[in-house]
Amino acid sequence: MSPWGLLVAWAVHDAEELATMAGWVERERPRLERMYPWIRWDLLQVSQRHVNIAIGLMGLFMTAACAAGPRSRLFQAALAGFGLHGVIHLAQGLLTRGYTPGLFTAPTVVLPYSVWAWRRLKAEGVQVPGGRSAISGVALFLVAVGGVHGVAKLLSAPPADRWF
Repeated sequence: MSPWGLLVAWAVHDAEELATMAGWVERERPRLERMYPWIRWDLLQVSQRHVNIAIGLMGLFMTAACAAGPRSRLFQAALAGFGLHGVIHLAQGLLTRGYTPGLFTAPTVVLPYSVWAWRRLKAEGVQVPGGRSAISGVALFLVAVGGVHGVAKLLSAPPADRWF
């Protein structure tokens, strides 16, 4: 199987997030605050610049994972994280009782691609992670997501607010 299908699936999904993420919390915040008043919704607001930077950085990570090839732990971690990301989008939609950025492509692109890719890997005799290995793969992907958003927050902050 070509590993580059993961990059294509990721790009389709993240195009939806790129188009919708920046303004979503601001538009939905009054409703969300009534539903879940204990959540700091102001901390979840991101600018379009932040979204652009975070998606660009994640694109570099996904490109590196695809370049490493489907037998690599990096690719398999990215694939596991991508699938988990799709499940999280579905959960977010249920919890918010409405659209959340990425919700349209999660069940139509992310999850079908992830299931197909794991099946292809197994059919091709690639040893896929299970147990602790799968958990560490998902953990690596979550660290990558947190890292790109952390860097994006630093780089998208107004110059007066930056520490560098």
